Amino acid sequence: MLMIGVAALELAEHEKRWLSEPGVAGVLLFSRNYQSRDQLSALCDAIREAGGDDMLIAVDQEGGPVQRFRDGFTRLPPLSAIGERYAHDPHEAVRLAEEHAWVMASELRASGVDFSFAPVVDLARGNAAIGLRAFHAEPAVTAELAQAYVRGMHLAGMAAVIKHFPGHGSVATDTHKAAAIDPRPLERILSDDLLPFAECIEARVEAVMMAHVTYPAVDPNPAGYSRVWIERILRGELGFTGVVVSDDISMAAAGAAGSVGGRVQAHLDAGCDLVLACFPDVVDEAIAAVQGRETGRASLASLRGAIAAGWDGLTDNPQRDRFVARITALHTEPGMGNGES
Repeated sequence: MLMIGVAALELAEHEKRWLSEPGVAGVLLFSRNYQSRDQLSALCDAIREAGGDDMLIAVDQEGGPVQRFRDGFTRLPPLSAIGERYAHDPHEAVRLAEEHAWVMASELRASGVDFSFAPVVDLARGNAAIGLRAFHAEPAVTAELAQAYVRGMHLAGMAAVIKHFPGHGSVATDTHKAAAIDPRPLERILSDDLLPFAECIEARVEAVMMAHVTYPAVDPNPAGYSRVWIERILRGELGFTGVVVSDDISMAAAGAAGSVGGRVQAHLDAGCDLVLACFPDVVDEAIAAVQGRETGRASLASLRGAIAAGWDGLTDNPQRDRFVARITALHTEPGMGNGES
C-alpha cells in the first residue's frame, strides 16, 4: 500500500518500526541511502529483517540524470542517447535498449533491490522534468524502444514499471515544482502519448506509475487521483491488470488533495495500489492515513525480483562486458546525450 523513504545509510529504530506496519509494503531508496555495494546489500538485508521477506525494495536507476547508485555501478547513459541512435540505426538502437535494461536490472538484482521505476515512456517533447530521460519524441519509436527495454528487464529477473501515465512529456511544467495542466483532448492524448503505454501493456509490464498532471478535457483531477484515468481508461480500455503506482506525494503537483493523509487517501480511492511517500518527514502521517484499510499486498507480489546472480557472477560474465562496452560508448559518441544534468 505504501512505499516509503528512509533517511540514511542504515535504518534508525523508528524506521524499523515503520517497516513493521501492515500498510507499508516497501522502501524506495535514493542517493542518500547509498555509499557502496556492500553497504547497499546490508541495508537491503536490514529492511527485510525489519519488514519481512516480502518487503519490496526499489530505486530510480534510469540512467543519465536519474541514477541513484553510481560508484560501483555501470554509469548508464540517458535513454535519449538510445533514441538518437535510432535515427541512424533502428536495429542497433533496439538492441541497445534491451542491453541497457539488462545491465541496469542485473546490477540491482545482484545487490538485493527488487526493481527500478523504469522505463520512462513519456514523449521527449520539451517537459522540464523529463528531458534526457525520454527515448524519443515520436510515439511509435518510443513504443518500440520501450518494449525492448521491458524485455531486457524481464530477462534480468526484474519487473518493469512504465511511467508517467497517461503521458508527462507534452506539458512543459515540472510537477516537482508546480501544478501541471495539459489541455489537449483525449483523442490527441490517445493517438500520441498513450501509444507507448498501450504497447508496453501488451508486453506484460507489471506496473504503471501515474502522472501528477491534470488533463481537464478528460477529468478535473490529476491523473493519479482520477478514477477516469485509472479505472476506466487504464484498466478498462487498455486492459491493464497489474499494479498502479502513484508518483511521490510530496511533489508540488500532488497538492490538489490537500494534506499528506488526504493525498494518500485520494490515490487509494482512485485505484492506486502503491503510494509513494519518499521523504521521511511525511511517513508518519502517511502510515496513519492507511490504518484500517485493506493492504492489498498480495497484488504486489509481481514486483518482487527473481533469483539472480550475485556480483561475482556478473563480473565474470563476458556477455555483460560486451553489453557494458556498447551502452557506455553512447556517452562519448558525437551528438549523443551525455547523461549529465
